[in-house]
Amino acid sequence: MATIERRGKAWRAIVRRKGEPRLTSTFPTKGMAQTWVDRIEREIAERRAAGNSRADTMTLADLIDWYTEHAGAFTTWGRSKAADLKRIKGYAIASRIAAGLRTQDYVRHIEERRRNGAGAATAGNDLVWIRSVVKAARGALGMNASLDAIADATEHLRTTKAIAKSRSRKRRISADEEAKLLAYFESRPSSVPMADILRFALATARRQEEITRLRWADLDEKRGVCLLRDVKHPTHKAGNDKEFRILPDAIEIANRQPRTGDLIFPYNPRTIGALFTRATRMLGIADLRFHDLRHDATSRLFERGYAIHEVAQFTLHESWATLKRYANLRAEDVPVREVTPPKAPHPSGSS
Repeated sequence: MATIERRGKAWRAIVRRKGEPRLTSTFPTKGMAQTWVDRIEREIAERRAAGNSRADTMTLADLIDWYTEHAGAFTTWGRSKAADLKRIKGYAIASRIAAGLRTQDYVRHIEERRRNGAGAATAGNDLVWIRSVVKAARGALGMNASLDAIADATEHLRTTKAIAKSRSRKRRISADEEAKLLAYFESRPSSVPMADILRFALATARRQEEITRLRWADLDEKRGVCLLRDVKHPTHKAGNDKEFRILPDAIEIANRQPRTGDLIFPYNPRTIGALFTRATRMLGIADLRFHDLRHDATSRLFERGYAIHEVAQFTLHESWATLKRYANLRAEDVPVREVTPPKAPHPSGSS
């Protein structure tokens, strides 16, 4: 059965069918809610007649809820993925039966996102996350949905420049900006030692989340290495523990911290990010993010003369394709090396 309820200034439509998941969606008018109910009931009937699975009657919003609960139980997601999935549930496409979505549905969704101000990379991420949800439902729930529609939409939208990969940032912190930030943090006593965290980030090329996960037990001063647990990876992170090279100045910064527990920097990474952003605003430093420190630290390693494979031991990048996005070198900072002239050829003998 289907019901439509008044919820303040909106109308909530509910579709219930025996043996089927409960489907709901909210609309500004009763007429729109009724139109949605009619369409959902028609699609359910068509899929039942075709002998499809229960998943074939679920809306994209329902699948996202399932994916968040079941797929998310086996891995730790970053904040961006969780937030993006939640955000997608608020768009019109989420009220559609997922198995019935076609290429034009994805195209319309992205075009609407762009018209509303989303950037090409941000809008493109919607298709990345939706594909993950649909692919998981195909494997775990037997949903009869093709990934070709998403692939075709992606190809078309890339051709029209509606979506694109995110641009590689080349922002580096200047010596003047670094000095201003250090002076700002040191002049304001806080429970979070932001000056040392700033210095440590520039000395190690570690992300703010990584800094707050480092443990005293994993710091090996004698070997000059530290273990980083659950290193960021595109396909697997949990249990992906790796050692990275840590220089003496970074070890010195770590040893200045009070040993109050297992962690070297036992602070919330969001707090670190918020304090850093507040400082840049107070100082009038434009377009500088904490993550830019990782770019700068990586570039400094190259400027000191380390080779690609050596820098990777600090940053833990697995490929040059990824690492080069962090190597924002200035031509004048590339070290000049002495070149030994070739030896003169040995005389073959006198004539």
